[in-house]
Amino acid sequence: MASTYEPIATTTLGSASTSVTFSSITGSYTDLILVIAGTMSSGDATSVQVNSDTGSNYSSTRLYGDGTTATSDRLTSQTKSALGLMMPAQSVFTVHFMNYSNTTTYKTFLGRSSAASGYVETAAGLWRSTAAITSITATTGGQTYQTGSTFTLYGIKAA
Repeated sequence: MASTYEPIATTTLGSASTSVTFSSITGSYTDLILVIAGTMSSGDATSVQVNSDTGSNYSSTRLYGDGTTATSDRLTSQTKSALGLMMPAQSVFTVHFMNYSNTTTYKTFLGRSSAASGYVETAAGLWRSTAAITSITATTGGQTYQTGSTFTLYGIKAA
């Protein structure tokens, strides 16, 4: 990672799980980056929820494809922001949380995922709240992140 990236926390799953939460996030950085490397029990969306907010306050716009077909969609008034797909094959999923500690604007995220199978996805997400982000939960649509999957949260230092 770039020298401006500071690892905040890392979790490696000792058993399968449907979610991983990073909490007590300080406002010490300009942005946050979440990186997930691993596999899922079956292909499934990876979504994020922030600050334990399960209200219909999230939206996502996604573009995805497999090298043959490209598709896009828009999800509004959701209880989490779907930002990428993970597969049974090795996958990498990254989310960039911009200006996460600002308390005057809604929060936006950019998600990217790719899998060894050739699947790629990019997405823009929105959380309609001006609250600073202090916790992030990566969650599935019902499948499980498999044992050995690694979740790392980085802070980007102010320039």
